[in-house]
Amino acid sequence: MGQVARKAAVATLVVVGIVALVLALWKLRVLVSLFFLGLVIAAAMRPGIEWLHERRVPRGAGLAIHYVAIAGVVALFLWLIVPRAVNQVGNALGTVPTSTSALDKATKNSTGIKHTILRAVQKRLDRLPTAGSLAHASVSVTKTAFEVLIAIFFTFAVAAYWIFERDRARRVLLSLISREQRKTVGDTWDLIDAKLGAFVRGQLLLIAFVATVLSLAFWAIGVPFWLLLGVFAGVVEIVPIIGPLVAGAVAIGVGLTASVGVAAGAGLAVLGVRLLEDYIVVPKVLGHAVGLSPLVVLVSVTAIGLLLGGIYVLLAVPIAAVLVTLVDVIVRDKDPADEEVPTLLFPAKDAEA
Repeated sequence: MGQVARKAAVATLVVVGIVALVLALWKLRVLVSLFFLGLVIAAAMRPGIEWLHERRVPRGAGLAIHYVAIAGVVALFLWLIVPRAVNQVGNALGTVPTSTSALDKATKNSTGIKHTILRAVQKRLDRLPTAGSLAHASVSVTKTAFEVLIAIFFTFAVAAYWIFERDRARRVLLSLISREQRKTVGDTWDLIDAKLGAFVRGQLLLIAFVATVLSLAFWAIGVPFWLLLGVFAGVVEIVPIIGPLVAGAVAIGVGLTASVGVAAGAGLAVLGVRLLEDYIVVPKVLGHAVGLSPLVVLVSVTAIGLLLGGIYVLLAVPIAAVLVTLVDVIVRDKDPADEEVPTLLFPAKDAEA
């Protein structure tokens, strides 16, 4: 009886510990998600840093080069895109009303998307907050902006530290495992790391490709806000399956403000780019970076969105890639060394370094 009671107590403690761990992770899901995102970013940068290191560039300098490149791309985007986007909005709206009566008149005399925007501004002005509410709202916005900056800093700091600590963490993990399992665990680690890195690099290429091609197509067709729509279509490529559908619906909706022909052209342009992605760009250039079927991606995106919230959808595919790889190795008894290593932008030896 005493031995049975002891086993029951141990089992109870294990269950309680697991439940406590799950609850803690749930409470810390934002921190855990940012940490995981940092690991994903590090996986994307690591082959490039190792490539530079082989050419006698210190890893610290290689990391700095990558971060400067990221900052440069963001600055270039703000310099090239934002002013032109503002000009497009200004040209579409025409002269901005400076009084209530002028706004009422402009709203009545406008049509299409201009009328929609001016009407929304009019309704917003009718519900202007009091001075106290405005001060409270400004404090909330400032707090949110500060939290976003902290989150960005934390994510890139995790990525930087992981570049230098990854190999040490790998050695520590392998030292805790029996000698017979070390090769399998090490190969699984490398495969997951390669998949995550290839996924990020592939997404960046897709974003640039879709934004550029659709912006030019919308400009040629005569779609209003062609630059904004093209950039929007590129950005929403981050959200698998759902993003392209939203981009197509928005493009058709904006095209309808001009004419049915423009809307049809916008829809065909989005469809054409999507087919080009599915049958040429993704198979020939990107390959199967994470090895997930469209059905698994759809279920993963929906499940993560419903369980954690919309912003966590960005991590749905990396999380699914990790889980599917673990299932293949643990449940299906696949050898990770025999799996094809994604080599997007880098040769296999750099991706596995």
